[in-house]
Amino acid sequence: MALNEGAGGALQNGRRVSNSIQASEKIFQNYRLEVTNRGGHSSLPVKDNAIWHLAGGLARLADFDFPVNLDEVNRQFFDWTAAQIGGSLGDDIRAVVRGERNPEIVARVAAVGPVFNSRLRTTCVATRLEGGHADNALPQTARAVVNCRVLPNETEDDVRQTLIRVLANDKIKMTPANKFFPSPASPLTPEIMRAVEQVTQALWPGVPVVPTMSTGATDSRYLRTAGIPAYGTSGMFGDIDDIRAHGRDERMLVRSLYEGQEYLYRLVKVLSSKP
Repeated sequence: MALNEGAGGALQNGRRVSNSIQASEKIFQNYRLEVTNRGGHSSLPVKDNAIWHLAGGLARLADFDFPVNLDEVNRQFFDWTAAQIGGSLGDDIRAVVRGERNPEIVARVAAVGPVFNSRLRTTCVATRLEGGHADNALPQTARAVVNCRVLPNETEDDVRQTLIRVLANDKIKMTPANKFFPSPASPLTPEIMRAVEQVTQALWPGVPVVPTMSTGATDSRYLRTAGIPAYGTSGMFGDIDDIRAHGRDERMLVRSLYEGQEYLYRLVKVLSSKP
């Protein structure tokens, strides 16, 4: 097995609220969309316009949501979250975990924020756009890049066929821009969970351990694909309301750096000791 990045502790208003263990992550897949056309002079417009074809397809994609699909990791995450939130929203979250797919209930849960929505389903979003070659010419090409983050229990073919159906225009040529790299979730075995909980309670009594799926990517995907269970857990706590990952001002508390070293030292000792 392997320990890696991908999760850490959560601080809110200076209080430790959870210590996460990342057992899975979404799989990224880019698609290039392209529409070509004979073009012409802009003074003689026609409805067969490359930009309009592409824009129409992207507008349909913007209005589309992939279906909710929760695996073990995300069910545990939402179960814990429902208990923390409570009230009617907590009831809605529990209902979705149980299998409720009423669109209004799902929409209320997804509306909590992008993190909730992205853990409910596969997502695809347009990230780049270009088209045309002159201000007074009909466009001969229109292109876009759509970036998908695919749940670990879904396939590239599932996503591609869904996109073709949603774009609903055979003039839009869609080409995968990278090789799909399937990566199954690592099992949340009692051995790994007990070890993480033991060290967490020793260092921070009362802080719960929460399984999570990363919506971004880590190198754990290569290990999981090779059959090596990988878990992201660092013991480094950060403010959940001040996320700066990949920003020019990315930072962490000095205290958290040293706490993370102690946490990982103890966790490796527990996992490598004989039962």
